[in-house]
Amino acid sequence: MEKNKWQTKWPERISYGLSDGADNLVFQVMTTYLLYFYTDVYGLNSGAVAVLFIVARIADVIGSIIVGIMIDNTRSRFGKSRPFFLWYAVPYVAFAILTFATPNFSEHGKLIWAYVTYLGLGFFYTTVNSPITSVLPTMTQNPREITLLGVIRQFGGSTGQIIVSVFTVPLVALFGSGNERIGFLWTIILFGIISLILILNTFFQIRERFTVKEIAHQPLSKVVGMLKKNTPWIVLSVVILLFWLVTGIKNQTTIYYFKYVWNNADLVPWASSFTFSSLIGVILLIRLTIKHDKKKVMTLGMITALIGQFILAGGVYLSNLIIIFGGILINSIGNGIIVGLVSIMIADTIRYGVVLGIQAEGVLSSANILGVNLGLGLSGLITAGLFDVAGYVPNAKQNLATLKMINMNYVWIPLIIYILMIVVLHFYNESKLQAEINSDN
Repeated sequence: MEKNKWQTKWPERISYGLSDGADNLVFQVMTTYLLYFYTDVYGLNSGAVAVLFIVARIADVIGSIIVGIMIDNTRSRFGKSRPFFLWYAVPYVAFAILTFATPNFSEHGKLIWAYVTYLGLGFFYTTVNSPITSVLPTMTQNPREITLLGVIRQFGGSTGQIIVSVFTVPLVALFGSGNERIGFLWTIILFGIISLILILNTFFQIRERFTVKEIAHQPLSKVVGMLKKNTPWIVLSVVILLFWLVTGIKNQTTIYYFKYVWNNADLVPWASSFTFSSLIGVILLIRLTIKHDKKKVMTLGMITALIGQFILAGGVYLSNLIIIFGGILINSIGNGIIVGLVSIMIADTIRYGVVLGIQAEGVLSSANILGVNLGLGLSGLITAGLFDVAGYVPNAKQNLATLKMINMNYVWIPLIIYILMIVVLHFYNESKLQAEINSDN
């Protein structure tokens, strides 16, 4: 196939984008509301939940590597990445529903149930999300088409995230009629069914047209050793980790902030609705990446997100909802730019890996899911741990220390992490990466 020829059509492109939307319908409920669900609905101790989150993320780090190796060693008539959508869609949705089920066990039994279901959900999320990244460089050789597919993917993912952010709380109220246990269960069942349909649609619609390059797969020990030379991959992996760390901390704290600081949980859907602006950031990518390299565009996204976070901070300390919502809107535009570039830039590091003699799409693409899992795990540990230290009590008036801790999680910790992201990205040498990729073609 010609390198600059467009090799996908719109039904395939849209189906590819919907795969991330499908995952996010379940994943965002988990990342945004599971901490609240465990502490305020299922009645688990926040300290115990903090430990659960970090244990789960350690397991997910291992799981991410395992799934990457599974993809690299898969040989089927459907390809290497594509069959994972077929094989693991049902287990993913099943464990999502079980995670939000609330069997009437003892306190110890509830915690065991949470461990089994949450760890299972984390693993099966990896099996349906890692292939979205690893399959991208096998769908087309056209660099502009890879960018377009990455944008469409993030548009789908952001749409799923916005749907969850805006409609979860109202759906819980509608289905539960005051009983949040029932409400959360039926909400995740609804999102899970839609997710299942969309994931299976991705399997049937997309195609793997070629391998990145015919290189014999090498032993894992050699792959790991050679990864040290792929500096862009290492830098991008750290950026992804930091992005999902800040995303997890903010998402998890949102419902606590409005429930206990503003004493009005009904403001959560309103605040979340302003994250629609992440779609603006995603759409801007197509034009921005034509004129500027990806590193500059991602840096712009980080700066925009940081500015939005500063505005949000002003709104928090002025107790002004309009300023808070404005900060969320601007911050989300920046986040849309950042996350929209992730899969595109990972595809570049996969191609750069080939230059270094590595054909390990699964392991290299695991940087995304590894960063997601580790970042969210650390965010859960930080949020739940700090709340526990401050003396958080579910469904009660909070002490001053807890209210200060909520504000710290919602404002100051994210500000610091955005600054760290800008510093880390500085070490991403895109000109060298693209020069070596082009010289190898």
